[in-house]
Amino acid sequence: MWFDSHCHLHLCAEGESPGEVVERARLAGTMEMLTVGIDLDSSRVAVEIASLDGVYAAVGIHPNSADSWNAAAEADLRELATSDNVVAIGESGLDLYRDTVPLPRQQEAFSAHIAMAKDLGKTLVIHTRESMDEALDQLRVEGPPLGLIFHCWSGSETHLRVALDLGAFISFAGNTSFKSAEDLRSIARLVPDDRILVETDSPFLTPVPHRGKPNEPRHLPFVGVAVADARSVPVKGLAQSTRANTRRAFALST
Repeated sequence: MWFDSHCHLHLCAEGESPGEVVERARLAGTMEMLTVGIDLDSSRVAVEIASLDGVYAAVGIHPNSADSWNAAAEADLRELATSDNVVAIGESGLDLYRDTVPLPRQQEAFSAHIAMAKDLGKTLVIHTRESMDEALDQLRVEGPPLGLIFHCWSGSETHLRVALDLGAFISFAGNTSFKSAEDLRSIARLVPDDRILVETDSPFLTPVPHRGKPNEPRHLPFVGVAVADARSVPVKGLAQSTRANTRRAFALST
């Protein structure tokens, strides 16, 4: 009984309905999921998909799309964020790997997402890629919202301590299962039991043994197995604790 804390159902469902993807997930044990917008159009679609049972939405503009950020986009996003079943703002953050958008533009959009999460009492879902120092610095300066998730964790042990001090939840994706990811698994061992989440980030980062194929929420149990093995805990217990943590992270009833 898993909760996928981060997926992109609008991308997973190409050529079929999101409901079919959700049904396959449920049959595999992924009972709840957060579908995440990456720009205004996909955020609108996420809100529509979140009408499905057990599906919630995050609305936001990804840092790689931050060049579209302006006052009109902020107003549209704020309106979307008040929709039913929208439980988070994001994904937002900073990306210095694909540096197509200048860092100051990314920081401007990230700052606005931080403020919006605070204003609306929503959890903030953060993207970081080769930008953990910069993202943490910005959060420390501006102050984090009450709810904070670092999705697809990629930081060091030092970064982890700072993120936890900010009150963040830490989410691990399918790359935790990769043979080359021992450093990531070592970090997964250090996250407190009440702060750890799991996700697919589907359709990306497909876990072993399905690596090389499109990812979707039905593969979340394989992520869970990798994280449970890294932490030397029972898979069933990890499923229960991460689902409870995710519901708490999004201020859902338990």
